[in-house]
Amino acid sequence: MDRADEIVRNTLISLTEKSIHASPSAYAKEYCAIANSINLDVEECIRFKNVVELLSQDEQFEVDINGIETFYDLIPILLNRVSKDSLSDISSIISRSLQPSISINLDNELTKFSIKIDDSPELLLENEIQEELKKFIETRIHLDQQELNKKAKEITQIITVMTKFLAEAIHTNSQGSSNISDIAKDIESLDTNNPVHLSQMQSKLVNAAKSIEIAMEKSTDKLKYGQDQVNELEEKIRMLEKELETSKKESEFDHLTGVLTRRAFDRYSKKIDDNYKRNNVDYAVIFFDIDHFKKVNDTYGHDAGDVILATFAKVLEKSTRDLDIVGRYGGEEFMALVHFSDIKEIKTYISRVKSIVTEHKFKYDNLKIQITFSAGVTLRSENKTYDDTIKKADELLYQAKQTGRNKIIFKNGITL
Repeated sequence: MDRADEIVRNTLISLTEKSIHASPSAYAKEYCAIANSINLDVEECIRFKNVVELLSQDEQFEVDINGIETFYDLIPILLNRVSKDSLSDISSIISRSLQPSISINLDNELTKFSIKIDDSPELLLENEIQEELKKFIETRIHLDQQELNKKAKEITQIITVMTKFLAEAIHTNSQGSSNISDIAKDIESLDTNNPVHLSQMQSKLVNAAKSIEIAMEKSTDKLKYGQDQVNELEEKIRMLEKELETSKKESEFDHLTGVLTRRAFDRYSKKIDDNYKRNNVDYAVIFFDIDHFKKVNDTYGHDAGDVILATFAKVLEKSTRDLDIVGRYGGEEFMALVHFSDIKEIKTYISRVKSIVTEHKFKYDNLKIQITFSAGVTLRSENKTYDDTIKKADELLYQAKQTGRNKIIFKNGITL
């Protein structure tokens, strides 16, 4: 008799002897127990163990205390997990929270991590990813504190030097004023008919002049030295201003693609919406999503995926006017706010982008990779609020992806 058939037979016998109904769950549990008792590795039982190892620590603890040994009994635990849609929202929030703040030394690593969890939000349930996330947060805070301390020390140094030279200037001026005041008093009491008094006064004037000359020379030397230090500090200030400007730019523009970060995009979009409310200047919201981007990463590697993201962003940027904005909204998703005079103008814009993307192949090393994208388009005037406009464009993008991809859907049902 085949060993598998023997285990099946012994499983049924054991359930009968224990007066246990042969439900799928009870059968699977007893089957694995008998297989283990004779040291036989059964694929189904091994697969269950492997699945349990992928669970979170809390879930594994619940499996242990409840004696769960089958996939059927594991279902209630899995149903308690956060839904994939919720995980996507959480992933987006985490990506935004990890955006560059003061220190920019982690930008490249953070970008790759954000893309990874945006591509596969379910990774957030894995212990390894959670530990990586904690490490990024702790490192980001530490680097920001270091950067703030550095800038605070440099500013303190500037204040100290300026205070020192100001005090010395006041002291020198005070000494000179005191000497001149004493001589003035002597002159007032001088008996001009007494040659001795005149001689004494001449001597005092000569000594005072020499003293002032020496003080002035010292003061000049100190001022020259101070000027050199001030020039040096001015250069440091210029460097600080340049670093702060770089940090500001890095925080506004996505490190990989060069378009606005989501945070910066949201800030600029609020200004555009305020202009709509005040002056009724209408605009369109367009969500773009590169089709099957995960497959591109899996097939050609993440470096190829990065090149495609950067090139796609460049196409959007070159196709969009200065008064409009383009941003990376997360992973392979981009967003644009485009002003228009009539709906034909929006169709021309989106058609031009689609033509460039679909009629050309993206180059990576010696490879030429063909991609397509899906998009959702809605007008601000078609919606009650800015948030409603964003939500509707996102829904239309989802509709485009669910109905075959490689299409652009407008709110009025027009499809390109």
